[in-house]
Amino acid sequence: MLKINNLTKKYGDKVAVDNISLEIKPGEIYGFIGHNGAGKTTTIRCCCGLLNFDSGEILINGKSIKDDPLACKMEFAYIPDNPVLFEYLSGIEYLNFIGDVYKVGKAEREERIRKYADQFELTQNLAQPISSYSHGMKQKIAIIAALIHNPKLIVLDEPFVGLDPIAAFKFKEIMREVCNNGGAVFFSTHVLDVAEKLCDKVAIIKSGKLIKTGTMEEVKGDASLEETFLELEMEKDA
Repeated sequence: MLKINNLTKKYGDKVAVDNISLEIKPGEIYGFIGHNGAGKTTTIRCCCGLLNFDSGEILINGKSIKDDPLACKMEFAYIPDNPVLFEYLSGIEYLNFIGDVYKVGKAEREERIRKYADQFELTQNLAQPISSYSHGMKQKIAIIAALIHNPKLIVLDEPFVGLDPIAAFKFKEIMREVCNNGGAVFFSTHVLDVAEKLCDKVAIIKSGKLIKTGTMEEVKGDASLEETFLELEMEKDA
């Protein structure tokens, strides 16, 4: 579903992502964890075609994000931690605009908008301008917009920021539903207890390098993910 092969990204002389390789397969929720500045967001933005990279290859469902970015972008959805929306539009206008971009038919988009707006208790607010929304409501609109074309892959950067507990719970259920239907989810997070409960696999990155990857059980062993992460961080600093 998503293959990252020997990815390297530099900012001048600084190596932000250093020759990393990951594979996220259909049916997997894959967590990506690390401290601030470790390279998580840079990696994710490279995967989504938002940043050029110096070397390596990123494939989405077999297509190269460098060579065929438009075809790749039809396959996945990206949700940043702070969504940038057209705030002069109403919620429903924005969702219909995204539906048009992805060429989603009228019946399909209406069904998905109704389904997810009801789940996130946003239906009554869809006629209001996005500029009037709270941060959490904007995050919910971004999630609905991401799901409107039924993507095979969802890429998220700190997806639970701004969501209330009920919305976060419902979104975790949706992430699992996507995977149960043959899709995949790749997301970064600082909330390690959520990652431990939700993820099938996890990768830990530090200073642009992967320091441990595998299934949740392989990475954390008998400890908690938080304990494992802190231990790895201290080992690398020693």
